[in-house]
Amino acid sequence: MSTIAIIAALIVGFVVGLLGGGGSIMAVPTLVYLVELSEKSAIATSLFVIGTTSAVAVVSHARAGNVAWRAGVVFGICAMAGAFVGGNLASLFPGEMLLAGFSLIMLLAAVMMLRGRKTPAAAAVTHDAPKPRRVPFRKLIPLGIGVGLLTGLVGAGGGFIVVPTLVVVAGLPIRRAIGTSLLVVTMNSYAGFLGHISHVTIDYKLAVAFLVASIIGSFVGAEVNKRIDASRLRIGFAYFVLIAGTLILGEQLGAPMIRSGFAATVVVFVVLSVRRLAARGQAEAMPASAE
Repeated sequence: MSTIAIIAALIVGFVVGLLGGGGSIMAVPTLVYLVELSEKSAIATSLFVIGTTSAVAVVSHARAGNVAWRAGVVFGICAMAGAFVGGNLASLFPGEMLLAGFSLIMLLAAVMMLRGRKTPAAAAVTHDAPKPRRVPFRKLIPLGIGVGLLTGLVGAGGGFIVVPTLVVVAGLPIRRAIGTSLLVVTMNSYAGFLGHISHVTIDYKLAVAFLVASIIGSFVGAEVNKRIDASRLRIGFAYFVLIAGTLILGEQLGAPMIRSGFAATVVVFVVLSVRRLAARGQAEAMPASAE
């Protein structure tokens, strides 16, 4: 691998260890554009790398008591079922379509992370965690299946969806949600990987090299997670994902004029949405401060 690809793999692992998700958002574009794998090979390799990296990272979080095992296992089993089905369904679609779908997931992830500044997830980051409550498994089960289908189809580990789900639906504090999401992403990614290997050729030598760099980064990310407020980094990462997702989707659309127009439309839409959400959050905060 090139030096740039190795650095990217380190960053992928760092993001997984720090935020409990988001690594696949970088891994797939890196494997496609820097390592020059085909779209389907990149998705399958990403699932292998992210699954193993998450498995290693979850150990550090478990030692700190930041894994809700029961909720994680239930969510993860449901996600595994969805991921295996999604991985097999991926053979029915051309690689370009899967990469375009992945870029849309990147844009969704960016919006969710930016919205997180004004949601219960953001409150948890600043240690104002939701009160613990009984885990609503009836809600987690369909969400787990949906996240799994997404993972199997486009290679997104789903951590960026799992974390806010565990915070908002299960009422977990952010650090506990991050640790638990790593367990879910591990199970989810391996199931998706198994769904892909029957119809995709994988360069395991390259995958292991990328994995080693990613694991090193995950150790650093897990340690940094214990020491800093991750909210600002999450927002910065969200803007990076927004730009990268827009560029990748534009690349798949083909024509330069369409690319430029679509990219501008997406950026304007997201910026306006974030501004509106920020204004709404400030309006909701005013009555609370008045009390």
